[in-house]
Amino acid sequence: MEDKEVFERAKADNVIFINLQFTDMLGRLKEITAPVQRLADIMKYGAWFDGSSVEGFARIHESDLYLKPDPATYSVIPWLKSPDGNTARLICDIYSPDGNPFEGDPRFILKRALKRASEMGFEYNVGPEPEFFLFRNGQEKLLPMDSDGYFDLATDASHAIMRDITAALETFGIEVEASHHEVAPGQYEVDFRYGEALTTADKLLTLRVTVKAIAHRYGLRASFMPKPVMGMAGSGMHVHQSLFDIKTAENLFYDLSDKYKLSKTAYNFIAGQLYHIKGMMPVLCPTVNSYKRLVTGFEAPVYISWARINRSALIRVPHWFEDKPNSARIELRCPDPACNPYLAFAVMLSAGLDGIEKNTPLSESVEEDLYKFDEARLASMNIETLPSSLYEAISELKNNLLMQDALGGHLFKRYIAIKTREWNEFKMQVTPWEIEKYIDI
Repeated sequence: MEDKEVFERAKADNVIFINLQFTDMLGRLKEITAPVQRLADIMKYGAWFDGSSVEGFARIHESDLYLKPDPATYSVIPWLKSPDGNTARLICDIYSPDGNPFEGDPRFILKRALKRASEMGFEYNVGPEPEFFLFRNGQEKLLPMDSDGYFDLATDASHAIMRDITAALETFGIEVEASHHEVAPGQYEVDFRYGEALTTADKLLTLRVTVKAIAHRYGLRASFMPKPVMGMAGSGMHVHQSLFDIKTAENLFYDLSDKYKLSKTAYNFIAGQLYHIKGMMPVLCPTVNSYKRLVTGFEAPVYISWARINRSALIRVPHWFEDKPNSARIELRCPDPACNPYLAFAVMLSAGLDGIEKNTPLSESVEEDLYKFDEARLASMNIETLPSSLYEAISELKNNLLMQDALGGHLFKRYIAIKTREWNEFKMQVTPWEIEKYIDI
């Protein structure tokens, strides 16, 4: 979409305000609202803001940054429609005063990784499967909106809210393929059509804010927290991935002659991700709470392995119909929906490309249930586990040079500092469990 088309659509849509959206380092959506009369000026010159006020962006003496809208992301916000005029949104890139992209902008970091893939002849496609909980508001403790389970028939209330979420997403151009109830009470998943990684990251952020907005209208609270309720399944975000040839539009992960129908490129890509997965974890699973989901017994993967049918493996090769070679893909199962999708896709792609460039060999697949293996058998098969805490994950990130290169020096240092501070805050907490366990020692 060109700037001129944005102006025409804003006029036709009776838009009176524009929300300029971007994310901070942690993936939280931020926005600046401007009257539509300023749209032409903003599209041409951008909109200035104070970067020192955004987590991890800039120091006080270098705080001037500006937003440059991406015309392709224009959309009217459905829940803000009004007879007096509507509000539209534009997702923005962040620039420094010298006119260069701001090196701490998560969207720029993904663009940089995609440029590297493009130079190698690849287009990186992803299909995330975000899960979330819907809780009743006004409760002292978290109370799921229903008591249903996996794939249960929708109640009138759940059908209504998921219908409205789907309809709202479609106004943003997000093609929902399916939505369904997940394992835990009040837990749902929305799957939308796979696509190019930057566009998909934009859509994932839009999905998160849409789910929260629609839930609020029903008096509910939506949460993408990885493990909000002890003893229940946590919320993950499996990510399907594939590489396509830029020139021929063919799926480069497909090979008819292979027993898994995967190409050498796909095997190297998997090997790269398995090799770097520990260093990727603070980005893919970014909170203290994330590691309370990554335990055995709840289908969350903890073992660094790959397989075709084994859902305890970290990377799985889903089945697809033989007459659909473009559906060839791999599924990384550890990310959770609290991650910043721009950074998550950037490190996933960088690790996969590193495996291709270095021709990294891939270990044999493990099709058995790894949760039933004891430590001795896991050790004999050289199967390692993911970090068990944010602290361990940060230590792995610090020592991973590829992740430093993928994130860039600016964001790499600030991200580690923010996550270390988060861990230290958690470390000082005294929880109800500790009081109950130790008060009478």
